[in-house]
Amino acid sequence: MSKHPPDSVRDARSLYWQGYQISHIAKLTGFNVHTLYSRRKRENWDKTAPLDRVRFTTEARYNQLIDKADKSGRDFKEIDLLARQLVRFDRQLNNDGGEGRKKLPKNHFSDEQIEQLRVRFYDGLYEHQKRWYKAKSLAITIRNILKSRQIGATWYFSREALIDALETGRNQIFLSASRAQAHQFKRFIIKFAAEVGVELKGDPIMLSNGAELHFLGTSAASAQSYTGNLYFDEYFWTSNFINLRSVAAGMATQTGLIETYFSTISSEEHEAYCFWSGELFNDGRKKADRVNIDITHKNLKNGKICADRQWKQIVTVKDAAALGFDRIDVDDLIAKKSPDEFNNLYMCQPITNGERPFSYSELINCGVDGWNAGVWDDWRPYSPRPLGNSPVWIGYDPNGEGDGGDSAGLVAIAPPQVDGGKFRVLEAIQLRGMPFELQAEEIRKMTQRYNVQFIGIDGTGIGGAVHSLVLKFFPTAVKFVYSISVKSALVLKAQMVMRRGRFEYDAGLSVIAQSFMTIRKSVTPGGMTTYTSDRSKGASHGDVAWAIMHALQNEPIGAETGSTGGGFVQEF
Repeated sequence: MSKHPPDSVRDARSLYWQGYQISHIAKLTGFNVHTLYSRRKRENWDKTAPLDRVRFTTEARYNQLIDKADKSGRDFKEIDLLARQLVRFDRQLNNDGGEGRKKLPKNHFSDEQIEQLRVRFYDGLYEHQKRWYKAKSLAITIRNILKSRQIGATWYFSREALIDALETGRNQIFLSASRAQAHQFKRFIIKFAAEVGVELKGDPIMLSNGAELHFLGTSAASAQSYTGNLYFDEYFWTSNFINLRSVAAGMATQTGLIETYFSTISSEEHEAYCFWSGELFNDGRKKADRVNIDITHKNLKNGKICADRQWKQIVTVKDAAALGFDRIDVDDLIAKKSPDEFNNLYMCQPITNGERPFSYSELINCGVDGWNAGVWDDWRPYSPRPLGNSPVWIGYDPNGEGDGGDSAGLVAIAPPQVDGGKFRVLEAIQLRGMPFELQAEEIRKMTQRYNVQFIGIDGTGIGGAVHSLVLKFFPTAVKFVYSISVKSALVLKAQMVMRRGRFEYDAGLSVIAQSFMTIRKSVTPGGMTTYTSDRSKGASHGDVAWAIMHALQNEPIGAETGSTGGGFVQEF
């Protein structure tokens, strides 16, 4: 961040345009001579049109007088003169006859706006984010961060990347499990630019200084042709990571470019784990050249350059809170989450398979980039009717009422249209703290967006009331009353669909894999095998997974048909 306030920057530039030498300006303003030469080159002082120079100087003088506490009569006269002159400049700016200055290029930031962004960026950081900023200036090319959920990582790196693009002209490439997820970076960047009055447009976003901002899903073919700083979000939740990383890392090969990887951790079975642990670095190296990296939280809590030349850090939610992050109540979070969920998503501890009916690797491999051409070409996520008139099945797993209730899962699934075709999860929404009337209303809203032909609801507890209200606008809604046999049927159907490669979801919806991994095998006191997830107050385990299984159940086990109309619905 600049050590000089915006006013001194403008003063230095104004003095240069008045004809002062750089060495003299340095004495008058306190800037370093080399800094002034660098700014002159980077900010194109010599290329600024004469009319623009006069306008900038006039604006500065006008603002200076407006802020003056005790104005004299002479000051008021000058203010009036300057105001009229600024109006004249504005007319020339909008004059199509060509006499005024040229229209500003698309996605353009003035020097003042860039300086405002710098100030807003750094002043808005929490301490754990400042450590990421400091690591960027170290003599390393890879930052690798395991982090808690909801501590502002995507928000931070979006802002960091925009500042870097404006200051250096370097391209910035944002890579996520899907393009839909990558566009979260884009939304943060657009919002940040709007804070200083700039409306960014385009995909990719092309800044006026030549820098390009690309937002990509995990398609190796689409990643290999770009060059720039790389930001890889939630990389522990992508499939085929080793191959993808090999291709994507090539984008940041040139000197001065940085690769940044950050993610909540999934499983030690994931391909990304060997990249994190250093095993990938050792692959193919002689024994004497291999490294042994201490990847414990104790060692990496504050960030450290490791033997594989990566700057690694583990940031738990407790770490962030201890450093002043006040946007999460940790005690409240612990009360609302099951121990497994809290440890995985907020304390950076990996998922273990244990006695789980669903394979983590299989779940990850079901993720696709729904925005890519040739994947889900009939899906328009921002349209009022995202799937047109094609049939959709809804699954719902209700929650307990009030703020302490477990979260609910609501999903929209496109069933197969041909025999043995694929189920596609179009939406997966978690709801919390709603009375049963509002839960039913959320389902009704979904029926207005899609051509819904089936709704399956867990009728246990409050679910019975939700089902009764849903029947008023969808009379054929099915209620599942849980028993050992019902749960077994739900799980077996989902297992069969996944094993046969008939299940897809947008890879950006990492909540789907997380939710399925909360389901465990257990044995009842009578010796029967059943399936459970934490259904206690405040827990949000399994809701999306059970909702998906409710929808899948509309195709009976072994049916393997794409028919969605009129026929058989299995009731329990």
